Amino acid sequence: MGIARADCENRDARDPLAFARARFVIPDNVIYLDGNSLGAAPAGAAARLARVVGQEWGEDLIRSWNKNGWIGMPAQLGARVAPLIGAEADEVIVADSTSVNLFKLAAGALRLQSPRRVVLTEKSNFPTDLYVLQGLEELLGGAMELRMVAREELPAAMSPDVALLALTHTDFKTGEFHDMRALNAAAHRAGALVLWDLSHSAGAMELFLDRDETDFAIGCGYKYLNGGPGAPAWLYVAKKHQASFHQPLSGWMGHAAPFDFSERYRPAEGMARNLCGTQAVLSMAALEEGLKTFDGVDLGALREKSMALGDLFLTLVEQRCADFGFEIACPRNAAVRGSQISLRHRDGYAIMQALIERGVIGDFRAPDFIRFGFASLYNRYVDIWDAVDRLAAIMKDGVWRAERFQVRAAVT
Repeated sequence: MGIARADCENRDARDPLAFARARFVIPDNVIYLDGNSLGAAPAGAAARLARVVGQEWGEDLIRSWNKNGWIGMPAQLGARVAPLIGAEADEVIVADSTSVNLFKLAAGALRLQSPRRVVLTEKSNFPTDLYVLQGLEELLGGAMELRMVAREELPAAMSPDVALLALTHTDFKTGEFHDMRALNAAAHRAGALVLWDLSHSAGAMELFLDRDETDFAIGCGYKYLNGGPGAPAWLYVAKKHQASFHQPLSGWMGHAAPFDFSERYRPAEGMARNLCGTQAVLSMAALEEGLKTFDGVDLGALREKSMALGDLFLTLVEQRCADFGFEIACPRNAAVRGSQISLRHRDGYAIMQALIERGVIGDFRAPDFIRFGFASLYNRYVDIWDAVDRLAAIMKDGVWRAERFQVRAAVT
């Protein structure tokens, strides 16, 4: 006998995180399973942005840098991110984008590791990360070599010339995540430093950067942290590296005394030296509302629910969609799976478009992956049941074959 919808309703009634759903704007008749790409809007975001525009900018004007604390937002928000990733408040700062932060940290790590020159990564790393590292290699010429290997070849590839291991923690297609602690230890034994991209992990699971002896990390603010489209990113530098670490984008905001207007750059102490240009205040205000949605949330419970939602989805797909040509493309074992389920189907794009039309929002990644991301703060067990029910109906009636679902949009 299969799982009934009432069973999921009962699980929702016992969910210790059920209170958090009210912290978000969830449209009626929409099941939102794309939090791994863009988090849902926090309920307080609209009012907060209206206050920043109307009062802080509109009336207080430039006085808000002091009066309303704009100047301190990067460090203040970094302190909010820190407990979500297992770091101290003075090891994290919010600034720029993940791509810019990756460039800064990779370049700074290479400087620390000279004369070592190899940056090791995996071929299936997130494309942006690969592109940024390729650009850095081109910029530095013979001072850097980017070495890309298959995932299973990483441990053996940590040779004595490797300066930095740069990886994305959770694979964006399959959802499988690396053993951070083990890879950190292996890299350190080889004399390498480690830089993690946690964009698909932070806010979805427990992380322990300090405990696991991580050197550097970056992450975006718009996925599980619910900071809105284009939200600022964050970066982490372990305390032991901060005094000797120098990043190449030595902008005004990273100066030890920016309002002295001196002609020579002098880096600020601690994490502030990782700043570059003026912070985007409106975006930071929205991100702060996103980070507030984690107030009082037990991250262990968040991870437990994430695994349970994924297991439920897979079980229901196996029970109800076994004859429709889907291949499970994520780990069946929740212990090594991030907060997403990935399926493969040769007509995956069209199927996802039909599903979105019926109110279940996930996304598609080429060549044939359809993804469902679970945000434990607002997704319910009954959402999973309803999503698979609609998927089964779409496959049974063949509506996905309609011509309108075959033409790919600019954003998939």
